Amino acid sequence: MFTGIVQTCGKIAELKELGDALQMKIFAENYFSSSKKGDSVANDGVCLTIESCTASEAIFTLINQTVINTSFSKACVGGMVNLELPCRPDSLMGGHFVMGHIDSTATVKQVVKRETGLEVDLEIPKNLSKYVIHRGSIALNGISLTVAEIPEENIIRVAIIPETIKVTNISYWQPGSLVNVEVDMMGKYIEKLLANYKLINN
Repeated sequence: MFTGIVQTCGKIAELKELGDALQMKIFAENYFSSSKKGDSVANDGVCLTIESCTASEAIFTLINQTVINTSFSKACVGGMVNLELPCRPDSLMGGHFVMGHIDSTATVKQVVKRETGLEVDLEIPKNLSKYVIHRGSIALNGISLTVAEIPEENIIRVAIIPETIKVTNISYWQPGSLVNVEVDMMGKYIEKLLANYKLINN
């Protein structure tokens, strides 16, 4: 499990097709020094397992379902990836509960520079809009963000502070960019509990 507080960006150093899967090597100087084979790492919000690593490089394999349902369908060598190691029992919960299980992708519609930071509008799939609320939490490329506005039914707006821009790959976002989306899992649990409650009481 993760918190959505991205720790650094890594660079895609190598991509290799393995049939319908994709092997990816990520470079991030000294970031994997405490990691080992079998550990989980969030890559742009996608929970992936380390197959091998050195202090500065780690290799992951993305199965077909992961590739086709995330922004890694457009991955390219040199691309920057947000990285976060799993939280520990004593970790500070600076963001929100992020599982690393991507629901879908969103498309960046516009990026507006403000005096401080950025405002980004993204179009999310219709089936996810019911889980997104004004001032609620959402994970975009693994970044825990607050929904600042919902100007249209399937459009959300997030406000990005300079520190987040500096640490993450948001500075590379532009209209048309694909971004991984994980909605707040609490909404899904509540929906299922209510559905079961109605079945029992009907």
